Amino acid sequence: MAGTCIEGVRMPKWGMSMTHGKVVQWLVSEGELVSSETDVVEIETEKITGAVAAPAAGVLRRHVAPPGDEIPVGGLLAVIADAETSDEAIDVFAEQAADQGPEEQGESQTAAPETIELGGRSIRYLKRGEGLPAVVLIHGFGGNLNNWLFNHELLATGRTVYALDLPGHGQSSKDVSDGSLAMLVQCVLDWLDAVGLTEVHLVGHSLGGAIAVDTAYRAADRVKSCTLLASAGLGVEIDNEFIETLVQASRRKQLKPQLEKLFNDPEQVTRQLVEELLKFKRMDGVQSALHAIAEQFVVDGRQVINIRDQLQQLAMPTLVLWGQEDQIIPATHAQSLPDSVTVKVLPGCGHMVHMEAFSDVNRAMEQLWK
Repeated sequence: MAGTCIEGVRMPKWGMSMTHGKVVQWLVSEGELVSSETDVVEIETEKITGAVAAPAAGVLRRHVAPPGDEIPVGGLLAVIADAETSDEAIDVFAEQAADQGPEEQGESQTAAPETIELGGRSIRYLKRGEGLPAVVLIHGFGGNLNNWLFNHELLATGRTVYALDLPGHGQSSKDVSDGSLAMLVQCVLDWLDAVGLTEVHLVGHSLGGAIAVDTAYRAADRVKSCTLLASAGLGVEIDNEFIETLVQASRRKQLKPQLEKLFNDPEQVTRQLVEELLKFKRMDGVQSALHAIAEQFVVDGRQVINIRDQLQQLAMPTLVLWGQEDQIIPATHAQSLPDSVTVKVLPGCGHMVHMEAFSDVNRAMEQLWK
């Protein structure tokens, strides 16, 4: 860093609605060496708590924001420089950052979701970044494109990253026809055609993992890699109580205990997260759509989708990531996969592994895409 290069650790923007975050605790002390992969501070938002990684290697010279402070998106949290950089230079950097507005501090303009009509259905999606091949993020049952708030923007450096709302989910149409895996896969294929994507890396979580594999199997010429996060379709066990409650629940008291199963740390389930899901479930057509999809992949409390045969035949690089403490779909389903598949089971994480260990998950995917 040659004594003059100084980097700021800034409040990230996780999700479209985030405006500020609160410093929970510092994970690295002043004076410690850090790499660009070091988690340095834990941040709490209205939706979830997560760690912020250092933007560059060096010495964490100063904590600018103490625990308990609420900082706007783009605001300065800490300063990284080398050991030879003077304290006076650090002072000037911090003072200049305090005088700057969010745009001057480097906050990117928030991308706006788009919609596209596919066979009478309206499909919402969000695009960030530029560069090919593109990455396509496919959420799981009951989710939406906001499930990727720790991944979407962070991955969109030097590449285009899309996240979409599947039919029956988010702001997409609630018409799911028979609710089958084949219908969901065809919708993804039609969406790829409509957006004009001929080379993509697919990433799927839970039911989205099964969709990603079947999509890659049916369109192997355009899929460069496939990443599965706690994927459905690799075994029969699943928490049927979770699925049934997600379909039927209409009250916070019913829903919250089931949502807590998604995380190794149940404190990750905030009141806002529960209220947003309840608001979604009150939309016309949602319950019938979720019911139709659930009936197609869980019967008598067991998964009836099996993607192991398709996975065996995939020629593109494939990565499977799982949280060791997954209470929805057990991590043992990652066993006995084809030798061509790279498998990583991450300790201390539940079903939402891409949120609880997003830094590790993002790094693993970026390594796959090189």
